[in-house]
Amino acid sequence: MQALVDRPGTLFVILLVAFIGAITFGALALRRVFALKSEEREDFTIVETSTLTLLALLIGFNLSMAVNRYDQRKNLEENEANAIGTEYVRADVVAPPASAQLKAELTHYAQLRLAHFQTRDAQEIARIEADTAKSQAALWRLAAQVAKDQPTPIGAVVMTGMNDVLNSQDYSEAALLNRIPLGAWTLMILIGLFACVVQGYGARGSVRRGILIIVLPVTVALSLTLIADIDSPRGGIIHIEPQNLTRLLRSLGQ
Repeated sequence: MQALVDRPGTLFVILLVAFIGAITFGALALRRVFALKSEEREDFTIVETSTLTLLALLIGFNLSMAVNRYDQRKNLEENEANAIGTEYVRADVVAPPASAQLKAELTHYAQLRLAHFQTRDAQEIARIEADTAKSQAALWRLAAQVAKDQPTPIGAVVMTGMNDVLNSQDYSEAALLNRIPLGAWTLMILIGLFACVVQGYGARGSVRRGILIIVLPVTVALSLTLIADIDSPRGGIIHIEPQNLTRLLRSLGQ
């Protein structure tokens, strides 16, 4: 399921076919086996309305979760840029040549983080993550050396700032893994299928054979695809634009 969510275009096609199949099953097969009598129409309408309402609530709830997670990833990118920029400024109070080394490594680290947000290729991401781990180790060694050479409040401030830099990256990585639960996806899809069966079963006359019969499948499939696109950090077309890291590197002359 997670692999499909990371490919919203493929997910849309699969869901659309499944929902159209469900509505066709309700209209052609189920109705022949269990004919809907006219006196049962009113009770059926209540069931149909309740099912569609439940589906709408589930879609709205999961869309809200996806948007909140998107906003969280965007805010954490801003926090990363602020932490790196703050530590870069604090490097001015460090004695040379450690100051220049610290600034150079921070600039390199910011470039790696920018590339991490922009890259979609899995192999390239793995390479960037390995380089990021090396850069983090180098930054921590530099900060630790500053604290040893300057056992003053200045050294403590540099160490604290570096800790914020490293922690901000951990928070961003954790946010990438914070996705809509599999159970929520399963429930949405099952309710969507059931709603399509119900609509097909209750469709009347020419409407059952007309273009209106695909309105619900298309609408639900598009809604779930939008949720998947927002919820997927690297799939689809909706992504976090690392504007703050870009602005930071521009201010550093990169």
